[in-house]
Amino acid sequence: MKTIRKSVIAGSWYPGNPDVLRRDIEGYFRSAAEIKFDGDIMAIVAPHAGYIYSGQIAAQAYKLICGKRYDTVVIIGPSHRVAFHGVSVYPEGGYQTPLGIVRIDEAFAHEISSLSKVVHNIPAAHLQEHSIEIQLPFLQVALGEFSFVPLVMGDQDENICWELAQAIKHVARERKILVVGSSDLSHFHNYQEAAKLDAVAIKRLEEVDAEGLLKCLSDHSTEACGGGPMAVAMLVARKMGAIKSKVLKYANSGDISGDKSSVVGYVSAVYYQ
Repeated sequence: MKTIRKSVIAGSWYPGNPDVLRRDIEGYFRSAAEIKFDGDIMAIVAPHAGYIYSGQIAAQAYKLICGKRYDTVVIIGPSHRVAFHGVSVYPEGGYQTPLGIVRIDEAFAHEISSLSKVVHNIPAAHLQEHSIEIQLPFLQVALGEFSFVPLVMGDQDENICWELAQAIKHVARERKILVVGSSDLSHFHNYQEAAKLDAVAIKRLEEVDAEGLLKCLSDHSTEACGGGPMAVAMLVARKMGAIKSKVLKYANSGDISGDKSSVVGYVSAVYYQ
């Protein structure tokens, strides 16, 4: 395989031992609520914090796709460490986690790069970024072997979101794809203020209202580090015919740590036909 992006968070954000990692994720799935679900899931919103904080929230969504088959998974996350314009794709090779290497869908990655003027190959955007990698072990346990396209957003404005969503839909064509929007919600408010801010974002997620979410982020009535990825996930899902949504689970770090003075919010949701 050409270029392997090594894990940078195994052993810290989630277990580095593959047996422990798989056991933990399977435990999250067992603990997730049983939700009666009838629909073809096309997109997921999931958090990207350390598993001790957000693993159970993410598991509520990933449990619903266990055993399903997708031609490609498109994971979209925000850039936390590198500033750049547009969107960066990791175009070839694979990402490595303790559970193995997940290969890049190189045909999809190259086509989206050639089609969209906002998508570029910026390797530095991926090297230390956790928002993509954190989703992979859940997908490895839920799906088994799969290929994916990692997209890191440097800009998250409405125009970039629309263009990226259109490009993903165009390249997908008749493929069966899953889009994952990687995002946490509000950061470092007290418990009550966080719940108030996060409720605004959750309402937009429930209503499949990508435009409303971006507007609320712009006027600061809500917060999300991955607002763009969540919006793109909803936009692509809508373009593929997913008009139904279900917000599955919400919590914040204070629910885990007991420290409610400064918390981070987490939510999971699915979009389906």
